[in-house]
Amino acid sequence: MTLALPPLNALRAFEAAARAGGYVGAARELGVTPAAISQQVRHLEAYLGKRLFTRLNNRVILTDAGQAIFADTSEAFQAIAAATDRTLRAPTRARLVVSVLPSVAQTWAAPRLAAMVRQEPQMRFALRVEDDPVDFEHGAIDLRICYGTALYPDLVTLPLGRDAVLPMCSPAYRDRLGAPGPDLAGVPEDDLIHTDWGPAFGSLPGWETWFARAGLPGRGRARGFVVGMSGLALDFAREGLGVALGQRMMAEADLRAGRLVTLSPLALPLGHPYSLVHPPGRSRKAGLQRLIEGLQAG
Repeated sequence: MTLALPPLNALRAFEAAARAGGYVGAARELGVTPAAISQQVRHLEAYLGKRLFTRLNNRVILTDAGQAIFADTSEAFQAIAAATDRTLRAPTRARLVVSVLPSVAQTWAAPRLAAMVRQEPQMRFALRVEDDPVDFEHGAIDLRICYGTALYPDLVTLPLGRDAVLPMCSPAYRDRLGAPGPDLAGVPEDDLIHTDWGPAFGSLPGWETWFARAGLPGRGRARGFVVGMSGLALDFAREGLGVALGQRMMAEADLRAGRLVTLSPLALPLGHPYSLVHPPGRSRKAGLQRLIEGLQAG
């Protein structure tokens, strides 16, 4: 429901004048001229269609209509002032707004942010999952994890590390497959899990590039499964559907726990490193530097 509110600056000028008993006292309180107070009161009277003050010597006196409005207005302003005071005096925690690419958020960033909170229980994050480009100012973003180093030339960009892709599957699939060889010649092409990086990416290697590097040109064209996120490729591989060209950085926990295994040591580096980006003015925000150091160390 839309609130029917009068012009608030005019209402504030009227309330101050009624309390002070004149325009001079109201002007002193609000840091404006008496003429400005008078103009705002006339503006409010025109809006309401009521006369709010009458003059008596150098003072202004509330009319009957003015008294009725002043009673409610004064109470409302006092409630707003009390609520503001409670908010300003309440203890707050520094909360960092972190913007992350979808697959990076799910498989890499979330576990590291959780580990940092366990080390520093007072730290709080607002984690936003979104594609590039992002609007740092409108979104009040403190830190962005993105792919590449040239997306935000006016901001501070710190390299996070360059990932690589290599063949991964579940232990159960590997056992069913037998020994496919380091070039994966024994893997059916229908069992390959492809990641469609989308039209904005051109430096991320796929299966065709991997097989060409392994000495089997012509293999690995778009057959089998196709997913739209690198994290989903790892999910499919973990479920035993086939072999994904998975990102080592994102699969770290699964490889360590044995949920995924690699079928070949041949790894292809991504075209660019991942980066941490933040506005220069955010450098001194509480907790940001510790967050950056923690992510770079992780």
